[in-house]
Amino acid sequence: MRNRIVFLDGATFGHSFDFSRLEELGDLKVFASTSAGETVERLKDSTVVITNKVKLGRNHLETCSTMKLICVAATGTNNVDLKAAEELGICVCNVSGYASKSVAQHTLAMALSLLHSLPYHHAYATSGDWSESPFFTHMENPFAELGSLCWGILGMGSIGKEVARLVSAFGAEVLYTSTSGEDRASYERCELDDLLRRSTILSIHAPLTKRTQSLISERELRLLGPSSILVNVGRGGIIDEADLMRALECGWILAAGLDVLDEEPPKENNPLFRLRDSGKLLVTPHCAWAGSRLRLFDELFKNIESFLRGGSRNLIV
Repeated sequence: MRNRIVFLDGATFGHSFDFSRLEELGDLKVFASTSAGETVERLKDSTVVITNKVKLGRNHLETCSTMKLICVAATGTNNVDLKAAEELGICVCNVSGYASKSVAQHTLAMALSLLHSLPYHHAYATSGDWSESPFFTHMENPFAELGSLCWGILGMGSIGKEVARLVSAFGAEVLYTSTSGEDRASYERCELDDLLRRSTILSIHAPLTKRTQSLISERELRLLGPSSILVNVGRGGIIDEADLMRALECGWILAAGLDVLDEEPPKENNPLFRLRDSGKLLVTPHCAWAGSRLRLFDELFKNIESFLRGGSRNLIV
C-alpha cells in the first residue's frame, strides 16, 4: 500500500504553488487550509502529515494510528505537541535555515522604509505639495545614514547572522543578545537592557518560548527610546502588542515594522490597526519568508524521502 501524504494548509505557500512532486513519494492530498474542527477527519489513514501552522495536539495525534511522520513546513514547531508525538512513536521533522536570506532581506526593507520615511515622502511627492514648492527638494523629514547608527539584534541564529552581515556592509555598528544564552557570533554581545539603550534599530529574530513570551513590553520599549525603530520578524508573542500600541501613540519609540502578530490572521479589531500613520507602523502578513518557498519545498521533499527510506534527516523527535 502506498504511503498517504496529507498537507493540511498548502495555501500557506500560495494558492498556485505546485506540490505534485510529492506524488513521487505517495498518494497526495493537499488542503488549502484546515480548521480545528476538520483536523481529525483529515488525518485519517495518513502516513505523513505536513503542517505549516495547523495545530496538532495530543487529541489529534491519538486518533490516527497510521501516522508515522509529522513534517513541519517551518522552523518553529510550537504548533505540534512534541511530547505526545514522542510518546505515541510519531516522528517529527522541521526545516531550519531555509529562509535566512529572504527574511533578512525583508527585515532591511521594513527598517529602511521606516528610517527613510518612504510613505511620507511618497505622499508629499504625489499629493501636489511638491509641485507647488519653490524648491527642487524637501527636507522636512530627513533620514540618517545607516552607517552612522547602531543596529541591535535579538536572536543571533542564522537569520540574525545574515542581518548582521548585511547591515555591516552599510557600516552600521552591530550588537546582539542571544535568547539561548550562547555566544554565536563575532559581533559584540551585550545584555538585553544594554542592547535596548544603545540600538537605534532593533530587529527580532528569536523563536517564541517561555523565555521570550512578552519579552518586549512597556519597560523594554521605554528603554529603546523615542528615536528608535523596532522590527519583528520572529514571532508576534515576543512583543506585548498593547504596550507597543501605547509606545507608538506616546512616542516611546519612533516606529515599528511587524511581519508577525500575536494572533494570525489578526482580528479586524486588533488595536494596532487603529494607528493609521504608515510612518509609525508598517505591518506585513507574515510573508518575510516568501522568497524562499522553493527552497522550503525542496527541504520538505528531502525530509520525507529520507524518512520513508529509513533515514533521520532533520528529525527532532
